[in-house]
Parts: sequence; C-alpha cells; structure tokens
Amino acid sequence: MPDLKEGRRLTPRATEIAAEARALLEESGPQALTMRALADRLGIKAPSLYKHFPDKQAVEAELVAQLLTESAEACEEAERTAPGSLAALASAYRDHALAHPHLYSLATERPLPRHALPEGLEERAAAPLVRACGGDADRARAVWAFAHGMVTLEIHGRFPPGADLTGAWATGTAALRP
Repeated sequence: MPDLKEGRRLTPRATEIAAEARALLEESGPQALTMRALADRLGIKAPSLYKHFPDKQAVEAELVAQLLTESAEACEEAERTAPGSLAALASAYRDHALAHPHLYSLATERPLPRHALPEGLEERAAAPLVRACGGDADRARAVWAFAHGMVTLEIHGRFPPGADLTGAWATGTAALRP
C-alpha cells in the first residue's frame, strides 16, 4: 500500500476501495463500515482488501483525509469569496459537515489518526480559520470548538424543533470574532 503520510497517491484499486468505503459509510453510518461489508460491496473476499489497506483503520484514515481535504477546500473557497469572514467560514464548514454527516462523525468523534494523514493536511484544514482569527491559534480553536459542537448537535438532532440554528450560528460567530 502506498504510504499516504509521505504524500504518495493511492493505487487505482485502493482509490476504488476507498470510494466504496465512503459510499457504504455515507449510506449506513460508521458502524456499518466493516471490512466484510466493504468486500461484499466490491464482490471480493475480505482478505483481498488487505493487499491495498493493512487494516480497517487505514481505510478510515483515508476517509478522514478526504473529510479534511474537502473541508479545507470549502473553507478556502469561503475565504476567497469573503476574506476574513468567520460567518462565511462557519457556513462553509457547517454546509460540508451536514452534507456528509456520517463522514463528519467518523472523522471527528474519535482520536485523529495524525500518524496516517498526509503531511500538512491538518494545518491546511485549519489555516483559513487561523487567518480569519488574525493568526490567533487559541481563538481559532475556540471558534472551531463552537462550530464542531454546533454541527455535532445538529447532526444528532439535539436541538429542539423550531430552534433558530441560523441565529445561533450568527450569535456564536459574532461573539468569537476578533
């Protein structure tokens, strides 16, 4: 298997496996993502997967890398559109997370597999927020914690019916603005 930490790309077959893993995850949630279920979807035996990924954690790390890459791209686009706007970044972050709730949950509700991520990806994902916070990493962490908490609560249906979530997002980002 290619060493993703060193920035090499997945083989075409590993890319196909990762795409199928993501489809399974998006359809059925993190608990459904097993090597056996993945192999069944691909029409192969589970041991064949190990030629491309050493274990389930490696498949999950690839999916986490996809979430971080896509989130970075969404926030970079928001930054280009509205430079320095926490509201624009929060909206982009929220929209991406809500469009991919199972992927978001897989990537954020357990320890981050830093050792298995492409070099610099975590920093890239954080960079637009850090820039919007004037380089203040502590403020950026506070904004991210707010956004993550809001998204997680929204994904899990924890707000009461009729709650003004748009207003809550606006209030939270305004309170944390530099």
